[in-house]
Amino acid sequence: MDFENECNDNYTKKEIEEIVKSIRLNLYNKSACCGAKVIKNKMEKENIMPVPSERTIGRILSRHGLTHGRTGFF
Repeated sequence: MDFENECNDNYTKKEIEEIVKSIRLNLYNKSACCGAKVIKNKMEKENIMPVPSERTIGRILSRHGLTHGRTGFF
């Protein structure tokens, strides 16, 4: 299934992006692992639907400069 077609279940695509960013930054601030797999597992645990694939989460993080220990664009 395509994530972009599934976004209207509970959250919109934009809301999912904001949730991914928020989870990533919260984990980073706690010095915890904050990769796509961890974010996906946290979303599943919190019953946030639809849960994007790890690859999609990675693309979201990359698009917002939240990769490799970064906390955004400077």
